[in-house]
Amino acid sequence: MSLILTHGLTRYCLGNNESMDSIKKVGLLIIGWFFIILGIIGLFLPFLQGILFILIGLAILSSRSEIIKRFLKHLEERYPHHHERIEIWKEKIRNLFGKNQP
Repeated sequence: MSLILTHGLTRYCLGNNESMDSIKKVGLLIIGWFFIILGIIGLFLPFLQGILFILIGLAILSSRSEIIKRFLKHLEERYPHHHERIEIWKEKIRNLFGKNQP
């Protein structure tokens, strides 16, 4: 029995012989979408910084999507202060999953 997850044009198949790489990819997808959903909720709640959480989710998902990478590049040029905060969170997530490459 296997589980197939689809994200854009990327397809992840988790079967009995799961590799750590595919588990990390799925984990990044889950964390990225979690931050985006948390950010959307934060847009309506005064104690959550919705925009920041959405940007963190996009930064995490940017490792899988060229469109999100271009969008984040545009935001980096327009809002450099927020970009620094995103980079700090990206590094924390990379360290969590053991991915130390830029």
